[in-house]
Amino acid sequence: MKIAAKLAFSAIALLASACATMPAGPPPLAAADYVAILADPARATKLEGFTAADQADDAARKPAEVLAFAALRPGDSVLEMEGGRGWFSYIISKAIGPTGKLIVQYPAEFAYGDAAYKTRVDAGQLPNATVTKSHFDQLAAGDASVDKVLWILGPHEVWFVPNNTQGLGDPAKAFADIARVLKPGGEFIAMDHAAVAGTPAKTSAQTLHRIDPQHVLDAAKAAGLVYVEKSDILANPDDDRTKSPFAADLRRHTDQFLFRFRKPV
Repeated sequence: MKIAAKLAFSAIALLASACATMPAGPPPLAAADYVAILADPARATKLEGFTAADQADDAARKPAEVLAFAALRPGDSVLEMEGGRGWFSYIISKAIGPTGKLIVQYPAEFAYGDAAYKTRVDAGQLPNATVTKSHFDQLAAGDASVDKVLWILGPHEVWFVPNNTQGLGDPAKAFADIARVLKPGGEFIAMDHAAVAGTPAKTSAQTLHRIDPQHVLDAAKAAGLVYVEKSDILANPDDDRTKSPFAADLRRHTDQFLFRFRKPV
């Protein structure tokens, strides 16, 4: 009887623990849930420096699959690091819906984002978003305040030093700040152009805008985040990782890694 009681107690404890870590609310969006968002004609808004509709890149960038991997939910609070020109921001904003909150971040040194985000905000494309400018180690979000941090094609930039600057933040502090803003159980999604294994982070970031995935794994782990899984949906074994992502014959087809990390509860 004592053994049975102990087993029953253990089972209840395990169930309680599992329930405590299970996120409340609606289920994550699947790739199929993004069809209507991606087909929305509003995505064709012209941006600074662009003339083609946003949809033109969908086949190569696979936003539905990437964001399905990120497991976004309606109502989520999301911090998007290095938002670029808002290509993913618009999709994320629509996915998390009117009850969600999007914080877009990019460094002031990346001024090309200014006109792009003004265009989107003026067009009413980001009604649930706050656009912030900061270095990567000074995220404008409170402690334990966001469900997801997404850094899409950007982690290498924290090792990159633009001309006439001191850099865009300290790498270790940047990953620590990601851990700081995540809620317990919150997730960090990191995606980037892969560099040749063993290449120093500063070298590949500065010359090729790539990063050895191991540097991201190590930095996230050092910040206290737990590696969960990866996806190979944007892997390209034909890319030898020695060219710039902006090379005409490689653009949008680099070998890209996609990782999920979780903040311990």
